[in-house]
Amino acid sequence: MPAPLRPVAKSGLIQSKPAGYVKFSDKLTMSLDDIAKMIQEHKVMIDSIQEVALELTNSIGTLHGLTLKYAGIANNILDTLLPIAKSLPIIPKNVTALLVNLEAITQKIIDNQATTSKTISDVQSGLRTGDVNKIKGHAGELQSLTKSITNMLPK
Repeated sequence: MPAPLRPVAKSGLIQSKPAGYVKFSDKLTMSLDDIAKMIQEHKVMIDSIQEVALELTNSIGTLHGLTLKYAGIANNILDTLLPIAKSLPIIPKNVTALLVNLEAITQKIIDNQATTSKTISDVQSGLRTGDVNKIKGHAGELQSLTKSITNMLPK
C-alpha cells in the first residue's frame, strides 16, 4: 500500500506532519541502546570472566612449561634406559611395555610443544588486548589439547 501523500505548502516545501510509522533508525537506536544497557548491567561479570580466563591461561602456560621440563628429562632418561631394559631378559615384559608407553607419552608432549605454546600465547594475547579474532580460532585447538591430555591420563 503506497504511503499517503503529504500536503504541499504554498512555498513548495513539504509540510512536516507527525509520521504514522516507526522509523528504522529509531528501531535500531532503541536496539543499540538496549544492548549498551545490557553490557553496562553485566560489565562486572564480563570483566571478571576475562580476568579469570587470563589467569587460567597463565596457569595452563605454567603447567605446560613444567610438563615440558619434566617430559624432556624423562624422555632423555628413557632414551638411555629403554635399549638396556629391552636387552636384559630379567626385566619383565610388562615393565618394558610400561617404559615404552611412558616414552611415547613424553615424546607426544615434546612434539606438541610448539602448537600448544602458540595456542596459549594467542589466547592470552587476545584476552589482554580484547581481540576476539585471536581467541575465536583456538576453541577447537584447546578442546583437542584437553582431549589429548585426557587420553594420556591413566584409566
